[in-house]
Amino acid sequence: MLKVDLNSDIGEGFGDWTKGDDAALMEVISSANIACGFHAGDPDVMAQTMRQALENGVGIGAHPGFNDLKGFGRRRIPMSHAELANMITYQLGAAQAMARAAGGEVRHLKLHGALSNMCSEDGAMARACYEAALKVQPDIVIMVLAATAMEEVVRDIGCNWAGEIFADRAYNDDGTLVARGQPGAVLHDPQAITARILDMLKAGAIITESGKHIPCRIDTICLHGDTQGAVDMARALRRGLEAEGVEIAGL
Repeated sequence: MLKVDLNSDIGEGFGDWTKGDDAALMEVISSANIACGFHAGDPDVMAQTMRQALENGVGIGAHPGFNDLKGFGRRRIPMSHAELANMITYQLGAAQAMARAAGGEVRHLKLHGALSNMCSEDGAMARACYEAALKVQPDIVIMVLAATAMEEVVRDIGCNWAGEIFADRAYNDDGTLVARGQPGAVLHDPQAITARILDMLKAGAIITESGKHIPCRIDTICLHGDTQGAVDMARALRRGLEAEGVEIAGL
């Protein structure tokens, strides 16, 4: 039987401003990547989101990004490896503290937005981020974009890791995501998304926009919480996967 984790980037509100329907998504997903206050989130949002995760039996993950509230962490910021390491250390520490205060623990880490995209292209940058996280929590599961420089780094380090594919994003032939500004980069049709993911799981490969197959390990599937219709897509995807005998299980 195929088994896979479903994750979503959530806890991305700030103050009185909300983004996405976290409560509804928590009923569908098995892992939550919770913003740590740099690209989104604040202590109150983090606390509430972590409580929701625990109430729903959803695994808690730290979701660090660039210090870029205005750009939602989707703008590329050049930083030294030392700066990157300190940024990851700071955000993971905050996530650990908030999780423990809520009665839980951080289980995994997933980079956000532009930081993630840059690390998928630059192995040295990914290594700086991941080694910083592992110094803080040696047993943490590092969630990586499958078949990219990120995966090469975690395989070399020998840490716990999970290969991730995206349900609602199109892929380039090198395994990276199609830039959000390009037509067709973000997918919205629940039926098409479910059929596409089932094809990838059965093939054990990313299927790119051109139809190319990139063999990879698929441990977890991401649905972005801020994508229009995210909850309906998540529900449809889970129903579709389970109908085909795929078990949804945490990392």
